[in-house]
Amino acid sequence: MPDVGSAENAPETFRRAVEALREPLLTRPPPAASSAAVEVRGEEVAWGRLILLYDPENTRDWPGPFRVVCQVNSELESEIATDPLLGPVAWSWLTDALEAQGATHHTLSGTVTRATTEGFGTKADEGASTEVELRASWTPETDDLTSHVNAWLALLASAAGLPPLDVADISRQRSRP
Repeated sequence: MPDVGSAENAPETFRRAVEALREPLLTRPPPAASSAAVEVRGEEVAWGRLILLYDPENTRDWPGPFRVVCQVNSELESEIATDPLLGPVAWSWLTDALEAQGATHHTLSGTVTRATTEGFGTKADEGASTEVELRASWTPETDDLTSHVNAWLALLASAAGLPPLDVADISRQRSRP
């Protein structure tokens, strides 16, 4: 079997297929992306991606040159996953964050998905886990995307169960005599 660990050693057929995947990106500006994770006491409890798409010639179906796409995933307690209000509540994390950050936008759309994962075979001892995933996209009304990035970070914090930045966590404060 040939060594296909690098593109130079890959069969010609495979190299052509990979190049075909890259070709559409060469005709349009590539997307910009960022990712982040939230850890609590050394354990990752939420993660997400933020992608900025740019179409200066308006050839896409979104109204404007930019489109922001985000994805946020977080672990849930299994009882919460069955709550019928989980979808609307998770969606409100996003809409509240956009509003609080002043991230003006239009054409907001997305989904909230809940999933339970069970391990089998060599993963049987890992137990079941439940997660919520929010995927959304919107068209920003400005090219200064600072407020949109901050809204995504606030969404990520909400999904992780962290309090808003302007709320003090009094559970860690000691009572004073």
